[in-house]
Amino acid sequence: QMSDVLKKDKLKEGVSVLTLNRPEVLNSLNKELVDSLLDAFDEIYEDNSIRSVIITGEGRGFCSGADLAGGGWPSDPKWSPGESTANAMEIGFNPLVRKIVDCPKPVVNAINGISAGGGVGLALCGDLIIASESAKFKLVFGPQLGIISDVGASWLIPNLLGRARANGMALLGEDIDSNKALNWGLVYEVIPDDELKQKAIEYAIQLANGAITGLKAIVRAHDNALKNTLNEQLDYERDTQRVLCDGDVFKEGVTAFIQKRKPNFRDIE
Repeated sequence: QMSDVLKKDKLKEGVSVLTLNRPEVLNSLNKELVDSLLDAFDEIYEDNSIRSVIITGEGRGFCSGADLAGGGWPSDPKWSPGESTANAMEIGFNPLVRKIVDCPKPVVNAINGISAGGGVGLALCGDLIIASESAKFKLVFGPQLGIISDVGASWLIPNLLGRARANGMALLGEDIDSNKALNWGLVYEVIPDDELKQKAIEYAIQLANGAITGLKAIVRAHDNALKNTLNEQLDYERDTQRVLCDGDVFKEGVTAFIQKRKPNFRDIE
């Protein structure tokens, strides 16, 4: 029995829709919600009928970060606050980021309203990120708490924005509204609030109809490029294409191209 802090819907096209469902606390991440997300992704990994994923939030915010009031993480009277925090990251937040990033199916993040703190890391760790017009991104770690950005945000933000903007965003803690997020390159597209979910579903179905192994390989290649030299990346491209171009998916793509029809990847992988 999954708890009701996470709503799970499966569309007939093979899209799993995960909705953070603690709107009364702007979907802040307590142990129950993080565990529910981890469990949901375990199922998504195993279920071959699921071909893409949407993560979004219920209510007026996407995610306000870690639940500092009632996180529910295991603690020990002997632990310092730092030890307790590091433990929650080790058993909860970090596995969640890895689970989403490593997911073998494409993940669409539909950011409705505010993302703050660790919610920014969660918002940005999907493969395709779209936001509502009312979306805002706010790094509160430094200005409010005197700590570094986490839930992956300290890696994602500088890699997406560069040092100057990443430092400004994290040092000043200002709201980055949807227009600025789009101009800066935090998100792919900004959608009117009432159309966000439908757009996310359209994109997720398009991805589900695609060659999902290849689509995920694209994202991995881009992540790889952030640490590779051009020379190393050229070798990576060669080694990856060697594998992909021997596969049935590529063969179907080429055949469909020659036959002037849409490829049918669903039946192959």
